[in-house]
Amino acid sequence: MRPGGSARPDDAPAAAATGGTLGHLLASAPRFVFFTGKGGVGKTSTASAVALGLADAGRQVLLVSTDPASNLDEVLGVPLGSSPEPVPGVAGLHALNIDPLAAAAAYRERVVGPYRGVLPESAVASVEEQLSGACTVEIAAFDEFTALLADPTATAAYDHVVFDTAPTGHTLRLLSLPGAWSEFIDTNTLGTSCIGPLSGLTSQHDRYRAAVATLADAGRTVLVLVSRPDPLALGEAARAGAELGALGIRNQRLVINGVLPPSASDDPLAAALASRAAAALEALPDELVDLPRDEVPLVGFSPVGPPALRALLTGMTPPAEAHVEALPETTSLRALVGELAERGRGLVLTMGKGGVGKTTLAAAVAVELALGGHAVELTTTDPAAHLDAVLATGAGGSGAIAVSRIDPERETAAYVAEVLSGAGAGLDEAGRAVLVEDLRSPCTAEIAVFRAFARAVAGAAERFVVLDTAPTGHTLLLLDAARAYHREVGRQGGAVPPEVEALLDRLTDPGFTSVIVVTVPEATPIHEAAALQDDLRRAGIEPFAWVANQSLAASATTDPLLASRAAAETGRLAEISARYASRLALVPMLAEAPTGVEALSRLLATPVAAVA
Repeated sequence: MRPGGSARPDDAPAAAATGGTLGHLLASAPRFVFFTGKGGVGKTSTASAVALGLADAGRQVLLVSTDPASNLDEVLGVPLGSSPEPVPGVAGLHALNIDPLAAAAAYRERVVGPYRGVLPESAVASVEEQLSGACTVEIAAFDEFTALLADPTATAAYDHVVFDTAPTGHTLRLLSLPGAWSEFIDTNTLGTSCIGPLSGLTSQHDRYRAAVATLADAGRTVLVLVSRPDPLALGEAARAGAELGALGIRNQRLVINGVLPPSASDDPLAAALASRAAAALEALPDELVDLPRDEVPLVGFSPVGPPALRALLTGMTPPAEAHVEALPETTSLRALVGELAERGRGLVLTMGKGGVGKTTLAAAVAVELALGGHAVELTTTDPAAHLDAVLATGAGGSGAIAVSRIDPERETAAYVAEVLSGAGAGLDEAGRAVLVEDLRSPCTAEIAVFRAFARAVAGAAERFVVLDTAPTGHTLLLLDAARAYHREVGRQGGAVPPEVEALLDRLTDPGFTSVIVVTVPEATPIHEAAALQDDLRRAGIEPFAWVANQSLAASATTDPLLASRAAAETGRLAEISARYASRLALVPMLAEAPTGVEALSRLLATPVAAVA
């Protein structure tokens, strides 16, 4: 019997698979459905709603998160691990998280276990050391991902497999890996790689080829680009669609999430948000115009739990979830930046879940510091960076602000050239060939990006460096892997640069590094930010402050729908203040997008309105 049975619960609407806001997608869903897009656009809630709708229609469905910072547990209301778990209240729906770190631990044990007690302890320790890097994390998670795509026995019990993926840049990396590793194995002639002998990889070669074929098969796979009705999010969706099309994944659909429905109120904020959304949809990028499209309206509740997810599909109203509370005591973003400015130089990291406004707030902090006469570099580790769009400048900066981006392709090319001219210069022909093969692996790009990150951090010894980081999970892997990368850089290059040597000390020095945890006043981003803070503290990094961005509770809106969302925020802001943040700055939702230097400066000066 299939897991979970096939019965549909009495309260599950039979029309869920053919009608409602995602009816077209539900009616045409193939076996594999991927959801991707810019952070914070609603990928998890949309993917969960579609998976639930398919299950309510009598299908057996497996919902999988590939996001290192997955919040699928919270949205579904069930603790998840690496094995499928049934979702309470939804017959036929199972879910799991691909945990990269757990997958790496299991991978290491599979490789090392057979040699324990057979080889000398020193030899076993050497293998464990080689498998301790981020390359192992990547290939281990990748193995689990490709198994779900290419191993028929892994998903034989399910009619549909729905993937809730990490934000776009990380997803593009993930979906390109089957081809990258397959090509690497095809052309590698020496049997070596950054994770040791290739025998383990070669045994999976057929699986990698099958994964590539599945991704490119329009009859079996659809890629759903999720966006908000916002120019930056739509631009990111267009870019992702084009890059995924170049990988052979051309069966694509578009979901516009959070469309503000018409309102009879005369609230200026609601009118401005509706106008901005309409303009963004009117100017839809060419790459998206011809895609089949579903629109999901903005709702006055948090889409967490099966009842709320069904309401997202059907338009029904879920149970009320919050009551209005007084706003907690907060400080201003300008006051926080004033404290930073007194130091004269240092590293400022904006960190948090994708889509919470890290880039905008990083740019605002950089602008304020620059207006105060400080030299500032604004840079990013996010593959989907759009700093220039937020600053409304051409590439290269604005006045006293130098704008840069850690570009993986450029960094990889420079790193390979440096290793070959350094460590490779004294090798004989055979040794150089081994090194060239090693540098061709997909892991090399990760090492190169890490070195660039370390260089950016080192620059804060002389000026302010404001670093807009990638979404939480990818950032944590980057920080967590610092010592492992340290070893890997030394293995390939023969020497560890001083900025890499000093990185951990700099990141854990509160006089050098200030982490601003950014969230929006919604349950999932707050709890993910809290988990991020716990991870940072375990690494010896104490956050400087929290910022709750895009707050409706602080905006004095009178629109009924927005006021309903504002009421739900107040309890969550109180939770941040009481449980997580030593100091909390509140930034209200604004009628106009804070784009450009003047608007960013005004963002810091915006007064916080009291909740009625």
